[in-house]
Amino acid sequence: MRILVVSDTHGDFRTLRKVVDAHQEADIIVHCGDGVRDIDRIQDIYPEKKIINVRGNCDLGENQVSLIEIFMVQGKKIMVTHGHLFEVKYGLNRIIYEAKETNCDVVLFGHTHNAVADYDEGLFILNPGSCNGYNASFGYVDITKDGIVTNILKASTCDSF
Repeated sequence: MRILVVSDTHGDFRTLRKVVDAHQEADIIVHCGDGVRDIDRIQDIYPEKKIINVRGNCDLGENQVSLIEIFMVQGKKIMVTHGHLFEVKYGLNRIIYEAKETNCDVVLFGHTHNAVADYDEGLFILNPGSCNGYNASFGYVDITKDGIVTNILKASTCDSF
């Protein structure tokens, strides 16, 4: 099971589309906020794809979109949020605490525009960075019978760039 993780597209639909087009093998696409309208356009192009998205601090007027989503995949509990509610620009303690309190195996977030892949006592932590502009990045989570693997890549590695 592969989960493609993007965040903070901020209207850069071109880069988002190229990342998604280059990773069509992904079973689920997660958008961690600040680009709800961008991911809605991807859903229109790929209606068969399962897409999970949350609202970020710049997604004004998108009140129908949740601030936090928690879902299960292959027995693993995954929390998705933008990060601003947990003040991730000042550290990860609050978001790690919340993810552990809800018994999550993985937490996915954005907001800082800085990519992070880490592990903290049973919790995989992934911020894919910003999928916007020259240094755009994205991440993925692979869930297999052997465990969980997270990774971050530059959007410039996509074949369609």
